[in-house]
Amino acid sequence: MTSAPVTRLPAAERRQAIVDAAIRVFSARSNAGATTAEIARQAGVSEPILYRHFASKRELYFACLDAAWAQMRAMLERKLARLTAETTEEVFSDTARALRRAKVLVPNLWLQAINEAGQDPMIQRHVRAHMREVHDTIAGLLRTAQAQGFIPEDRDVDAEAWIFIAGGLLISVGDRLGGVLRADDLDRVAAQRQRWLLGL
Repeated sequence: MTSAPVTRLPAAERRQAIVDAAIRVFSARSNAGATTAEIARQAGVSEPILYRHFASKRELYFACLDAAWAQMRAMLERKLARLTAETTEEVFSDTARALRRAKVLVPNLWLQAINEAGQDPMIQRHVRAHMREVHDTIAGLLRTAQAQGFIPEDRDVDAEAWIFIAGGLLISVGDRLGGVLRADDLDRVAAQRQRWLLGL
């Protein structure tokens, strides 16, 4: 009896499988607490295969951060593309709910690295540049919505983008600590921010 042939994934698919597994492991643990052995196991590859795709755990963490941000950015762009005079409130509420369901993975990954940033200049530089990119993208999306008349002209969208990031970090802190914030606390925070931002 012959054994079934082993299916080999193309390199790009294997790399993505490693990133997906690493995101799960980093989210459940931390950058420092995650091991490449565990990530390789979750991805269904050996450690040597993992290291063929990523030279270090730090490089893999950066790839995870970029992948999580690409997903979040695409979701935000899809949601805000639905803005009309009739749907403004609904779109912003739906976006906030979607971010909470996703547990705002990008700020969660930032939290993983903040403690290490003081000892690792490469992590510090990468996360700092990454947070700035997220801010600038969010501010750009809000500026477009403002130009279309969905956000009052007197709202400072650059400041609002930092508040958006702070909100994501707050959700991540709540998720990591458990029980700090109740669901209704987050609902009230989101409602107050939306009222101000949209001038309701």
